[in-house]
Amino acid sequence: MSISIIIAGLVTGLLLGVFGSGGSIITMPALLYLLNVEPKSAIAMSLGIVAITATITAMQHWRHGNVDLRIAVVFGLFGVIGTYFGALVGVITPVVIQLSVFALVMYAAAWKMLKPSVQNKPQQYRSVGAMAVDLTAENIDELQYGHIAIHGIAVGVLTGIVGVGGGFLIVPALVLLSGLSMKKAVGTSLSIVALKSFAGFAGYASSVTIDYQMMGIFTVIAVIGSVAGSQLGHRLPAELLKRGFGGFLVLVASYIIFKSVLFN
Repeated sequence: MSISIIIAGLVTGLLLGVFGSGGSIITMPALLYLLNVEPKSAIAMSLGIVAITATITAMQHWRHGNVDLRIAVVFGLFGVIGTYFGALVGVITPVVIQLSVFALVMYAAAWKMLKPSVQNKPQQYRSVGAMAVDLTAENIDELQYGHIAIHGIAVGVLTGIVGVGGGFLIVPALVLLSGLSMKKAVGTSLSIVALKSFAGFAGYASSVTIDYQMMGIFTVIAVIGSVAGSQLGHRLPAELLKRGFGGFLVLVASYIIFKSVLFN
């Protein structure tokens, strides 16, 4: 067994467990650069590995009460639709474009997570022209879930095209749009990532070569890491998780830009 698979698998699992994201961000580059897997095969295998690992890790967060099922279902269902069709587009998209989009979106997500938090009191009325609209709890829910559905499709398409579970976009979306705490956003994100990654893998599986033995070994090691990461994440302060997540995104995006775009 290659030491590269062990290290990459453990890091993948730890990141998924702690941040609810980061699995594909590590898995795809590890398969591509350390294990010399062909790019589109690496994207497909990454989605499969993260799908299984995220499912098991989400169950750990569920036991701690850190999964919002309603949001997970809405975001997840619309995300699955976007991911499947995004994967069909990804199969025919040039690799350099896939990696460039991947890195740029990571920078955007990092900026959102590293911005200082602004605490605003929720408004009960919003001006629309000369009228004031009463935002009852029911209306707020409708507005919230509408935005979540739209973001689910958008993140899903990106997931399919660039081969990432999308947690690095889902977590900020859940924190900023839904008002979830960082820890609850992590658990909910894992549920969504699992659904979308399965859909993405299905979109690629019939079109690219997949090394199922390597994928199986990687997945087992990642699951072990994810259990440890889940336990660690429950013990870390939410703000530290948020800033650590943003810093991690900047580092990996910069590596991809220099390694595969500028100096390819």
